Amino acid sequence: MATKNISITEEAYKRLANLRKTNESFSEIILEVVGKKRLSDFFGILSKEGGKELEDNIQMLREKHRKERSGRIMRISEELRS
Repeated sequence: MATKNISITEEAYKRLANLRKTNESFSEIILEVVGKKRLSDFFGILSKEGGKELEDNIQMLREKHRKERSGRIMRISEELRS
């Protein structure tokens, strides 16, 4: 595997070093920290109440977006007919 040298600040190095487990490379730490997350990684992070509130807000914003989009489509349609 090819390698690259990078420059990081002393503070960044210290933070990475603090995350380091025995025999773990800095590359492994970086990949773990910035790696892709699966949706299942977030399961259980919200309480039922928090999840319900988030769901309600998403639904409200989706409905608002639908109405605004519908209005834009109507205005554009009217302009094109003129």
